[in-house]
Amino acid sequence: MFSYRHAFHAGNHADILKHLVLVHLLDHFRQKEKAFWFIDTHAGAGGYDLRGEYAKKSGESKSGIALVWDRKDMPAVLAPWRDEVAKFNLGLGGGEGVPRYYPGSPRIAMQMLRNHDRVRLFELHSSDSRELLRSVEGEAPRVIAQAEDGFEGMTALLPPAARRGMVLMDPSYEDKADYPRVIAALRGGLERFATGTFMVWYPQVQRRESQTFPDRLKRVQPKDWLHATLTVKGAGSDGLGLNGSGIFIINPPWTLPKMLAEALPWLVKVLGQDRGADFGLENTLR
Repeated sequence: MFSYRHAFHAGNHADILKHLVLVHLLDHFRQKEKAFWFIDTHAGAGGYDLRGEYAKKSGESKSGIALVWDRKDMPAVLAPWRDEVAKFNLGLGGGEGVPRYYPGSPRIAMQMLRNHDRVRLFELHSSDSRELLRSVEGEAPRVIAQAEDGFEGMTALLPPAARRGMVLMDPSYEDKADYPRVIAALRGGLERFATGTFMVWYPQVQRRESQTFPDRLKRVQPKDWLHATLTVKGAGSDGLGLNGSGIFIINPPWTLPKMLAEALPWLVKVLGQDRGADFGLENTLR
């Protein structure tokens, strides 16, 4: 876990899927005047320089955001996500063309939440947590970040004072213990906050824990869930690499399936690397 730095992966296909959904969820919460909370259990550093050492070393943004940014055929449903990325770059003095900077989930939430809403962030990695804490200085009480275990921190905050809100859980899963910890945290979170929206991101990799994870998530709650996947390439013979990612949401808004039904086929067309590229979308919403 402590070797993982999200800067290696900033702006890749998994970020696009995750943040496309996140922006939609946060915008849904903003439709009502009443305050809400956003809790991020694995917040990372908050934002990333795509020309920085880590991002340049992996080059993953070149097969992610760089491929979609200037497309004239981009579906309108991707515009809110694109606007938030552009806003982040504008604030840092980014120029025209493909963005130099990419916002993590904390920055997107900070941009979108109103003064009476609350952002609570957790990050345990020593380097990322220092950057995160530095980036939110002066933002309390609206935004508070802590260098703590996010699973434990989330539980302590539920239910939020506003009785409205969402939790994002997206650990690195480098440690296979993250899979059962997510399931346990999800069950515990629902016990405390049954009406909350819980969003789980996971990687599509050649690991048994990853391949069985969606079915385990579906058993947490039999209804009111949505599962979406974006696969950009087939599994390699060496069993290595990130083939795609999935998003699982409990208590999603009814508008989310339609948005994803428009976005996912286009993302497969633009981001797909071989014949293994595909998407999945299923839900139990009424």
